[in-house]
Amino acid sequence: MPITPRGFEAMKALRFGAFALAITAAGCNHLPESALLLNPASIEQRQVETRRFDGISEPDLLAACAAVLQDLGFSIDASDSRLGLITASKERNARDATQFFQGLALAMIGVRKPLDTDQTIRASVVVFPALGEKQNNHLVRITLQRVVRTTTPGFVRTEWLKDPELYQGFFTKLSQSVFLEGHKI
Repeated sequence: MPITPRGFEAMKALRFGAFALAITAAGCNHLPESALLLNPASIEQRQVETRRFDGISEPDLLAACAAVLQDLGFSIDASDSRLGLITASKERNARDATQFFQGLALAMIGVRKPLDTDQTIRASVVVFPALGEKQNNHLVRITLQRVVRTTTPGFVRTEWLKDPELYQGFFTKLSQSVFLEGHKI
């Protein structure tokens, strides 16, 4: 007897239910405590990405962050003052002479390697109150990543940017902006 579309759907639902039950049963094991701890490299990177600013309101600090991002060539994609969040991006060329010559050398022996063409650099900024502190003391965290497109259609890679100099440059400009805002210059 052939399976009707309704019977096929019932079999799919039964298989999905069995799969969900198996996953749930497997998830009942306790996680080791170490699974929830940040590794030292993550803690170090978070320290690079975060700075404290005192004596400025959250709206003024968000405005200063947006201005610095724009000064750095970013376009603001979204912002939500209730969440203390700004996302921004900018398009840049990703071509690299070293990569080009390596690709050329590989092509000479018959190996094709995709070459980077362009990239979108994304920035996410979060401003939040410093815990247990007085009013107008905030932490600012910025994370940077890039999405690189290549000569191979549909091939994209995403990388977190971890260079401390990038973050230091942002925070230096933000400190100057906060100083000017604080003194109404």
